Amino acid sequence: MQRRKFLQSSLAVTAGIAANLSPAIAGDKYVVQKEVYEWREYEMRIGADKEQLENYFRTALIPALNKYGVKTVGVFKEWRPSEPAKFYLLTSYASLDNYLSVNIKVKADAEYIKNSALYNSIPVDKSIYNRFTSSLMIAFDGFPAMVVPSGESRIFELRTYEGYSEDAVRRKIKMFNDGEFPIFTRAKLNPVFFGEVIAGDKLPRLTYMLTCNSMEERDKGWSAFVADPEWKKLLADPQYANTISKISNTFLVPTSYSQV
Repeated sequence: MQRRKFLQSSLAVTAGIAANLSPAIAGDKYVVQKEVYEWREYEMRIGADKEQLENYFRTALIPALNKYGVKTVGVFKEWRPSEPAKFYLLTSYASLDNYLSVNIKVKADAEYIKNSALYNSIPVDKSIYNRFTSSLMIAFDGFPAMVVPSGESRIFELRTYEGYSEDAVRRKIKMFNDGEFPIFTRAKLNPVFFGEVIAGDKLPRLTYMLTCNSMEERDKGWSAFVADPEWKKLLADPQYANTISKISNTFLVPTSYSQV
C-alpha cells in the first residue's frame, strides 16, 4: 500500500512537470525547455500602507503578466511577520527570451499603464517600500517546470544554498538531479520549483521552494528526509562534499490572490 501511494505521488509530480514542458527538437534529440523564475523581495517602509502595493499586484501587474501568457505569479507574505514587513513575488517564464519579451510588452501596455497610475502617483514622502531586490533563476534539468500546489491552506519554505565557488554549486545541483527529488516526494516535502540563480546577489547560489499543509508536516518531512537511506548514500558520495557553505530559509504564506 505504501509503495502504491509513493508511485501515485511520484507520477502526480511527474505529470505536473510534464504538463508545463515545451520540448524543442535539436537534430534528432529532444531538448527540454527549462523555465526561468524571477524572485522579488519587497521590504516595506515602517508604517506604510501595504494595501497600495497589494492593489498594484492584484489589479495591474498580475493581470498584465497573465495577458501576455505568464500563467503563474505567486505573491507571499512571511509566515511570522517581521518589522518592517516583506512581500515576495514569484513569476514563472517559459524562457529568458520570454522574460524579456513579456516585460517589454507589459511596460508598453495601455491597460497596465492605466491600472498602475495610482501606484505610480505615490509621492516620495509616502513611499511604501525602501527597495526591492530581484534575482533570476533557471530551472534544474531534473525539475524543469514549476509544480503549482492545490489551493488549500498551506505554508511554503523558501531555501537558499550559497556555495564557496561556482563548481561547488554545480555539484550541489547535480546532487539534486542525481537523486534528491524522489526523496522529497517520499518525505512529503512537496517541491514547487528549483532554480540556479543566474543574476542577483550572494552568488553563486541556488534557491528552491517546498510546500506542506502545516509546520508540523514540514518538520516530520525533514526528519524523514535526513533519515532516508538514499539521502545517506548521496551524502556519503565524495563528489558532493563541501558543496554548500551557507543555508538560509524563509517560511511564507500565499496572499488570497496568489496564483501559487
